[in-house]
Amino acid sequence: MKRNIALASVLAIVMLTSEIVAAQGEAIARAPKAPANAPAPRTADGKVDFSGIWSADRRFIYDINDALKKGETLPIQPWALKTTLGRLSKDDPEALCLPAGVPRQAPYPWRIVQTKTHMFFLFEGNIHSYRQIFLDGRTHPADLDPTWYGHSVGRFEGDTLVIDTVGFNDKFWFDFAGHPHTEKLHTIERYRRPSVGALTYEVTIDDPGAYTKPFTLYGDHTYESGTELIEYICNENNIDVEHIVGKDPRNKYTK
Repeated sequence: MKRNIALASVLAIVMLTSEIVAAQGEAIARAPKAPANAPAPRTADGKVDFSGIWSADRRFIYDINDALKKGETLPIQPWALKTTLGRLSKDDPEALCLPAGVPRQAPYPWRIVQTKTHMFFLFEGNIHSYRQIFLDGRTHPADLDPTWYGHSVGRFEGDTLVIDTVGFNDKFWFDFAGHPHTEKLHTIERYRRPSVGALTYEVTIDDPGAYTKPFTLYGDHTYESGTELIEYICNENNIDVEHIVGKDPRNKYTK
């Protein structure tokens, strides 16, 4: 009961924060727009402000092979490759309205809400979920219950936001292609905002349970001005799964 009350409180805070940001967004939408190549905004304490609505990077939707540097290959273990090849798109947890995990994205806009002590990633797609990143200097708890988004702590290294996440479950797929992971997964994400309109991203995946060595993926997001997140509830009336058959043709293994 106490846990349920605590979760309800967190959700209430996130919803309230979202409402406040929406009001701020309306005011911003009425104000003159800064050019997309203008310097990134900063918070009162001088840090880069990552707040805003961002586009999804398709490289983190269909096949993570597409997010590798040119010439690199995925260091996947034999059992994990066999699992990937055997998975069908209709069984994808994301297609069944479950959380996408990290670093996967749904093909919908998402918002960053930044404060001095926390950062929230609010996702329009799927189950209208969110990630919580602690910026208050805390460390990971010694004993974590595995979750879809894990436990995230962040820090600034100059103008780069570094997010360290552990405590994942093994339920989500990395992409529509079906790449798996284990509960040993540890991610290090690096976000940079070189200008108003651009967000660069790289994530190092370290999962000795499914991959032979750590590897890094790279992506980009574009600032979505003059828009807001809308309510999208996947599991309210999901009638699309029966039409998803075989393997998605956009991934490496069907080419």
